[in-house]
Formats: sequence, structure tokens, C-alpha cells
Amino acid sequence: MEATLRAVLVGVQLPDTSTEEHASSMAELGRLVHTLGYEVVGEVTQRRPRLSAGGVLGEGKLAELAEWTGGTGVVPQGPPRRIVTKARERWETVDEDEAPLAAPGPVDADDSPSEAAPRESRRADLIIVDHELSPSQARNLERATGVEVLDRTGVIVEIFHRHAQSREARLQVEIARLNYLVPRMRETGGGDRQRGGIGGKGAGESALELDRRKVRDRIAQLRADLVKLESEQGTRRARRTDQLRVALVGYTNAGKSSLMRALTGSDVLVADKLFATLDTTVRALHPESVPKVLVSDTVGFIKKLPHDLVASFRSTLDEAHEASLLLLVVDCSDATFRQQLEVTREVLAEIGADTVPTQLLLNKVDRVDAATREALLVEFPGALALSAKRPDDVAALHAHIVSAFDDGLVEAELFLPWSNAGLLGEVHARTRVVEESHEDEGVRLRVKGRAADVHRLQARQRGQ
Repeated sequence: MEATLRAVLVGVQLPDTSTEEHASSMAELGRLVHTLGYEVVGEVTQRRPRLSAGGVLGEGKLAELAEWTGGTGVVPQGPPRRIVTKARERWETVDEDEAPLAAPGPVDADDSPSEAAPRESRRADLIIVDHELSPSQARNLERATGVEVLDRTGVIVEIFHRHAQSREARLQVEIARLNYLVPRMRETGGGDRQRGGIGGKGAGESALELDRRKVRDRIAQLRADLVKLESEQGTRRARRTDQLRVALVGYTNAGKSSLMRALTGSDVLVADKLFATLDTTVRALHPESVPKVLVSDTVGFIKKLPHDLVASFRSTLDEAHEASLLLLVVDCSDATFRQQLEVTREVLAEIGADTVPTQLLLNKVDRVDAATREALLVEFPGALALSAKRPDDVAALHAHIVSAFDDGLVEAELFLPWSNAGLLGEVHARTRVVEESHEDEGVRLRVKGRAADVHRLQARQRGQ
């Protein structure tokens, strides 16, 4: 059985970050690392005006960090004598079926731990930083500590890569993953050689340049495949444009999938992990309403979500943009849910979904006391406080969703002669029959439904 990797978390509290926000971000990073299956064994933090260009932390904290790993705590001066890398292996295996991305970057051969401090005896196997690092910052930190380094973006990309299930999600994540990898690819020991140009003449390309070009070619191919797939997805979404649609949106692990399961009776994955759901699931509201309402569960948001991933999942997030109603889910038992709510609204604005009618749901209310619940309802008037675990709360939400669409429904009278009675089934399926009476010549109905459905049925009753 493979041993669990042990990680030390690193965070820098910048001037524009409060102590509470910093602590919350570090706690969230710990949960991200746990989602990857790593064990957090320590934490090193520091207040600084900015990240150190050399090794992220100051000299003292860098030495403290190295005590966790057996490193020197000092960034060596000058370029390393030889770099050991797997850049070539990476582009050769980058396809939608490959293994997850490893931590980006081995250490220098001349910076490796001595035989007196073998890898098995070190308390930490890798360092994870709660910021986005430049390739040189990550490299310097690796050389000072002797272990691999991942930044927050790398951790999120890795989680997405592991959890993506559908072909569309895997293509989207792979594009983001390769965009993250390209600037971090490093030269092999003989990489300073130039590959000759045409006929062996000319400057040609170094091995690293060739590797990077091939990765960019791979990205171009993935994007072409994704365009084709998104066209098919767009066709499927177009077929649903004449139906009422609700999208569950919110911060990762806010409870969207639990609500999805409760509202639709579906078997969607429910797990106490960040980004457990990456693929959009669409199911009908259950018990089924008339007109039918479709409910979709979307990918969760998170603070500092890499822009490449937001862009990659734009087609998935179109479910939110094209919905008739957004259910904005927050975990009200989380002390930082207000910041999470702000992040969610920022992402919705980024994808142009901030104009869609929205209902705020204060989920997991069963985890707060009565006084807190009342205070939240005062702070967020119009919000619904509920728990996905309480059937009565789910039933109330179901009724709220149905009633939310009532104002947009139109009433009309239909008369179906007995010769056209076969249309009666479609009338009941697409509209809510308020009144029905049987006469000698046929069936007279007063119905309530979407204008498009009512007009279509009126045309069909006239034989058009």
C-alpha cells in the first residue's frame, strides 16, 4: 500500500488580508489538500508586505520551513549544474486518459537531500503554498527545502483533473492543466543543445522549446475537440430552452448536490469533499410539476479559482446563465460564508449570470442555533433557511420553486372536439388544468401554462 504523502502548508498574510480571512483561506487550503488524499503535518505562516521573489518567505521562516523537510533553508546562488525533469514524458502522455498531474517540478540533482537524511525520514514530502507562485518562486522554494512545491492553483487543477468524469469535463480540465504546466516545464540536462533547423542548419529549437511547442499543439487539438463537443451540448441545451429551468449554484461543498438529490430523487454523488461535482447533472423536479421544471447541479466556485478553469467551464456554467431561476446555495454554518457568497456573486457576474432571478438558500441551518437562524433571516430578508436533510424543508423549497414560476404562466381556454381528444394527454402534460368539463361536442378546459406551450396547443386545437 502506497504511503500517504505528508504536506506542510505555507501562507503569507498580505496587508489587504485580515487575520480572519487569512485563517479561513489556510483552513480551506487544508481541506483542498485533504481532498487530494494528502496528510497535513504542519503550517508555516508569516505577515509580509509581499511574497518574497526569492523563496516566498523571509530568511527566518524559510529556515523554519526547511526543518519540516530536511532542506538547507537557503536558496543556492547561481544556476543549478543539472536539472532532472520529466518534461518530455509529460507531453508524451498528455491525453484525456492519462494519470493525474504530479507536483510540478523535481528538485535539482545538486540540491537533493544527503544520504544522511533520506526521503523516508523527512516529516514532510511536499510544500503547498496558499498563493499562485511564479515558476521561479516555486523553483527557489524547492531548492531551499529539497521537496516538491505546489501552489494553490496547482492543487485546484489537480483536484479537477481527478474528479472530472465526462469527456467534456476531462477536456476542459486538461486544457487548464496544460496551460498551468507549460511555463513550469524545465530543461533536461542536455536541453541547452539546439535542434538544427531545415537540413541541420539554422538555430533550431532547444529540447525545452520543442516540448513546449508540442504541448501547445496538444492544447490546440483539445480545444478543437471541445468546440465540437460544446456544439453538441449546445444543441441539447437548445432543446430545453422551452422548458422551465432551475440551476443550483454556490461555493464548493455548500450542499448543492444534497439539495439536487432531495429535489429530484436522483442518485447524484454527495460527498463531503471540495469539488465532488464537476459535471453538470440535469433532472426533473420531483414530484414532477406541471409545467415540468428541470433542475441542474453546477460546478462549485472557490476563492482564487484559476481563470483558466473559469474559462474552461464556461460551457458548463452556461446552465446558470440560461436558467430561469438560480438557487444560490450557501453553507450558513460556515463562519466565512459571507465571503463565499461574495465570491459566488463575482463569478456569476463574470459569466453574465448576475441578471438571472436568484433565490438565496441558507443551507445547513440545522447546524446553527435558533438565535443565529433568526439573525440570519434579518440580515438576509427573503432568503430561505433550510436543511437538505429535512423533508419538510425540501418540500417547502419544492413549493417555492413551483410558485416562483406561476407569475410567468398564462391562463387560456381550450376546446377539444372528441375528434381531437388525442391532444388531451399533451394538454395535461404541458399545462396545469385548472378546470375541465365534458360537453356533447368535446372537452372544454381552462389551463395555466407557459405562453409558448399554450399558443402551441391553441394552434393544434385549430388543426394548424
